[in-house]
Amino acid sequence: MKFKIEADASILLGSTFDTRSRFSIGSGSTINEKCRLDNRGILTIGSNVSISSEVMILTATHDVNSPSFASVESPVTIEDHAWIGARALILPGSHIKRGAVVAAGAVVTGDVEEYTIVAGVPARVVGRRSDVLDYRPLYKRIFH
Repeated sequence: MKFKIEADASILLGSTFDTRSRFSIGSGSTINEKCRLDNRGILTIGSNVSISSEVMILTATHDVNSPSFASVESPVTIEDHAWIGARALILPGSHIKRGAVVAAGAVVTGDVEEYTIVAGVPARVVGRRSDVLDYRPLYKRIFH
């Protein structure tokens, strides 16, 4: 697949990708089951990132004003120690910065600043997270 997958990273069963290559994940990061990972426009996930079940990350869409329904790709970056809650949706061009938290069910349409917590549709800041983070989300399921 030409993915760059660092040591101790986990991608659980049922997660899907849209293309070969254009995907990297750092050491100690976990992608839980049934995630949709659109890597057509480049998807970069840092180290010690926790992506919860059924998250959808999109890096491509269509130009709504294009007569040919042209594809538009825009990379998504998720930096170290970010946590993406279950069933969150991250849209093309979004940048989730270090230590940020995206609440379950949130829809991210742009950047999420370091150590902020966002929630809602569209996602908006609802709090701050401690900037002292020293964990590795290394968990494996019995049946994964």
